[in-house]
Amino acid sequence: MHKLVDTKQETSTLTRAFPEDVKYQEVCKRYAFVRHVRGDGNCFYRALCFGLLESLLRDDRGMQSLKEKLIRSGRELLTAGFDERAFTDLLSIFINVLERSEAEDHEDVLLQLFNDQLISDSMVQYLRLLTSAYLQNHADFFQNFLEAPNLKVYCTQEVETMATECDHVEILALAEALDVGICIVSMEGRDGQLSCHILPEGTEPSLHLLYKTSHYDILYLTAQH
Repeated sequence: MHKLVDTKQETSTLTRAFPEDVKYQEVCKRYAFVRHVRGDGNCFYRALCFGLLESLLRDDRGMQSLKEKLIRSGRELLTAGFDERAFTDLLSIFINVLERSEAEDHEDVLLQLFNDQLISDSMVQYLRLLTSAYLQNHADFFQNFLEAPNLKVYCTQEVETMATECDHVEILALAEALDVGICIVSMEGRDGQLSCHILPEGTEPSLHLLYKTSHYDILYLTAQH
C-alpha cells in the first residue's frame, strides 16, 4: 500500500503515465513537483495539512500564527456544540506536530509524522471537526450550497466521518476557517483545458492541489524548491 504521504516526484512522472494528455503537459509547465497522498477518502484533508505545515517549515512567524489559529479554533468547535473532550486530544496531537516541525525544521521529520497512522489520522479528524463546526456556525451562508435538508446531519455523516470524500463546500469552509488560500488544479472535464479554482475567491493561494477523480495530491510551482 502507498504511504499516507509520499516523497516529492517530478511532474514529468505524470506525463510518462499519460503521454498524450494535454492537461498533464500543462501541469508540467506550471509545476515542477507533485507529492502523492494516499487515496483513502481523507486525501484532501491530509494534503492540505501536510502542504500547509511544509510551507511554513522555514517561516517561524507563519508557524506561530498557525499555532495560534489552531488554539483559537477550539472555540469554533465549542460554539458549534462539540464536547471539549471530543477534540482536546486531537488538537494536542496537532499542536505537538507543529512544535516538532518547528524545532526540527526538516521535511523528513514532517513526512515521518504524517506517515504515522495515529498521528496523521488525528490531525485529519481534527480538521474534519473544524470544518463541520465552521459550516454549522456559518449555516446561513453554507446552507445555500448544500442540497441536504439538514446541515447538522450532513456534517455528521459527510464531514466528520473519516474516509468520506469531501466536496467544494468543505474545502471553502476549511480554507476560511484556517485563513489559507488554496488553488485546486482540476483534471476534470473533457474540453482539454486545465481548470484552476482558487478558494476563497480573490485570495493569494499558498497551497496548490491536483484534483483528479475525487482525489487530491500536492503540487509545487516551478519556482518552488
